[in-house]
Amino acid sequence: MIPKNFKYLCDLLYRRSGLVLSDNKAYLVEARLMPFVRQRNLKSLDGLVEAIRCDKNEELIREITDAMTTNESFFFRDGKPFKIFQESILPALLENRPGTKKIRIWCAAAATGQEPYTLAMILKEEVAKLGNREVEIVATDISDESLERARTGIYTQFEVQRGLPIQLLVKYFSQENDNRWRVNEDIRKMVSLRHMNLLGDLSILGTFDIVFCRNVLIYFDQPTKIQVLEKLSKRMASDGVLFLGGAETVLGISDSFKPMLGARGAYGMGGSDGAVGMVAALSSAPVAQQTASQA
Repeated sequence: MIPKNFKYLCDLLYRRSGLVLSDNKAYLVEARLMPFVRQRNLKSLDGLVEAIRCDKNEELIREITDAMTTNESFFFRDGKPFKIFQESILPALLENRPGTKKIRIWCAAAATGQEPYTLAMILKEEVAKLGNREVEIVATDISDESLERARTGIYTQFEVQRGLPIQLLVKYFSQENDNRWRVNEDIRKMVSLRHMNLLGDLSILGTFDIVFCRNVLIYFDQPTKIQVLEKLSKRMASDGVLFLGGAETVLGISDSFKPMLGARGAYGMGGSDGAVGMVAALSSAPVAQQTASQA
C-alpha cells in the first residue's frame, strides 16, 4: 500500500473508532482487509482505499472498521477482576445500597459476548444475595458482526475451554454438537446487546453502577483515552466502579477515578462521598484485604 493510502486509512479508522495504527502495523491491515479486496475483485489494498475515498460507501467503511477493531475475548478473562467483582465489589455495592431495586452493569467493547455472559453467570451464582433486586447488563460494541455472534450465544469447544470452569459449562450451556455450545436462554436474556461507539454520544445508555471497559484504552492515544474516560465518568453513579484491563490505568490520565484499595484494575469515582463509602466498604472486606496482601 502506498504511504498516502495507508495514512488515509489510518486517519479514517482513528476518526471512526479511536484506533491508532503505527507504520509497523501494515501487516495487520493486510491480513484483515485482503478479504475485502478479493470479495470486490480489486487488484490491491490501494484499490480498496481508492474505492472508499471515491464512493464514501458508509456500509463498506463500517465493515472495514469492524474488521480492524480487535474483537478477541474469552470467558473469565484474566480471572482476578471477576473474582474481585464477585467477592468484594458486588457485596460492598449491595451493603452500600440496601434500598436499591435495580443494579446496572455496562460491558463496553463486549466483542463476541464472553465478558457479559461471564458476569451473568456470576450473578446467577449470587442470586440469593441479590434478593429482589433487578440486574441489567448492557453490552455494547462497535462491531455489528461481533454483536451478532454474541446474540447467538454459540461458542466452539475451543472457546468454552478458554477460562470457563467445567461446572459452569455444564450448568449454563447446552451442547449443540461435538464442537459447539450455546449459552442457556436464561443467561442470554440477562444481557442486552447494542451497537455503540465509545467516541459517540453515550447519554442514551443512562447511568451505571459498574462499568467494565477492559483492554480497550491500550489501543487509544492519550487524547482519546482522556476523552473516553471522561465519557465513562458521566455514565456512572457517584459510587460507581470502573474495571480496566491489567495493562491500563487512569493515573495521569483522569481525575474522575481513583484506584480502589485491594482491587487491582478497579477504580472508584474520585472525589465523591459515595465512592469514598464504597472504597471504605471494600477495604474492610476480608477478601479485599486478602487480595491486597497477595498482590
